[in-house]
Amino acid sequence: MPRHKSAMRAALTAASTTILLAIGPTTASAVTPVLTPTKAQAAASTASFGGGIAQLRGVDYQAWKRDVAAVSEVARPYLKERIDQGNGRRLAVVLDIDNTSLETDFHFFLHYPTPAVDQVRELARYASSRGVAVFFVTARPGIIASLTEHNLKAVGYPVSGLYVRDLPDLFDEVSTYKTAKRAHIESRGYTIIANIGNSPTDMVGGHAERTFKLPDYGGKLS
Repeated sequence: MPRHKSAMRAALTAASTTILLAIGPTTASAVTPVLTPTKAQAAASTASFGGGIAQLRGVDYQAWKRDVAAVSEVARPYLKERIDQGNGRRLAVVLDIDNTSLETDFHFFLHYPTPAVDQVRELARYASSRGVAVFFVTARPGIIASLTEHNLKAVGYPVSGLYVRDLPDLFDEVSTYKTAKRAHIESRGYTIIANIGNSPTDMVGGHAERTFKLPDYGGKLS
């Protein structure tokens, strides 16, 4: 699987038309944030699906959840300590989306909304409750920006901002694009205290005080 997740972007783009027909037109301005998932969403998010592309690549869902939990257990006390040290600054965390914030590869594309990665959602909600901005920087194409934002909010994420790859960004490497977006967040006056992703392209390039890498098992997860 290429590190730049091109196959994922192509599939999501192809699926977007079908999803739009199913749920109707949405825009970012029309979406109302839903910060508490419904019981059905919570159940869907915690169920052991074990399907999707991940299963085809031999990734065990329960093992992945345990590995994600191990990283989250390190990130949570760090966030608490760092937020307590706020020093009056505008703080932010940056999250990747596919297999970081959402269980993308464990579901087929027409499963919408894609369930949240529970542990990461709780980190985001905790940070938001302490006044920290939560930004998402993804290599998904701009054509599905509204669908992506709706998905994030529907499963309980606070969303301070969403960065997707528009046409000019397609000429950059994903790592270059993501680094530039983090730099842009900093230019808005934020200090990025944590950057969480599952791919090396999410991590490199600086512009974050600390990074937390979730498993991708050598590229088996996009």
